[in-house]
Amino acid sequence: MIGTPMRFARNTEIYGEEEAAEHLYQVTSGAVRTYKILEDGRRQIGAFYLPGDIFGFEAGDTHISSAEAICESQVLMVRRSALMIRAIHEKDLARQLWDATALELRRFQNHVMLLISSAEQRVIGFLRDMARRATKNAAIELPMSRQDIADYLGLTIETISRTFTQLEQKGVISLLTSRRVELRDHVLFHGFVRNLD
Repeated sequence: MIGTPMRFARNTEIYGEEEAAEHLYQVTSGAVRTYKILEDGRRQIGAFYLPGDIFGFEAGDTHISSAEAICESQVLMVRRSALMIRAIHEKDLARQLWDATALELRRFQNHVMLLISSAEQRVIGFLRDMARRATKNAAIELPMSRQDIADYLGLTIETISRTFTQLEQKGVISLLTSRRVELRDHVLFHGFVRNLD
């Protein structure tokens, strides 16, 4: 995407819920979370976006959630109206937008299915998704905090910490730091996931 690069400091809002949805965004560095504050005051994170990911797709004219930088991030902003006009004439661009929209829908569907699983299945599913999206190293560098993960998975931070510890004790992962997780044995990890399904 060709757009205007914007830098956002850690925890800085990119757009707010119910603001006009005039742009699409692509993460070029850092990480972004989208979230809603529920009626009872809890925060529900809808998605995490990493470098290369496009976000800000809306069916209507306003955003249904807020987006903010998890850490120091750079984002390309592209005006939706200009992009749609270009997509009419450029088949490759139209296809890229279609693919990005389909990916967003698949992420949403996977997240919904994750939320009806056990705590262990949720954490494993989250780590599997992060491993797929990260570089091909065995270790995953998580830009988000344990609280972010809890708010994404609909669990408490205590449950997240306990589940990480249990997975490490079972030999499925190794916690190198609080944000660096190594999948100890890919065969074991994927076999463990199949046993949970």
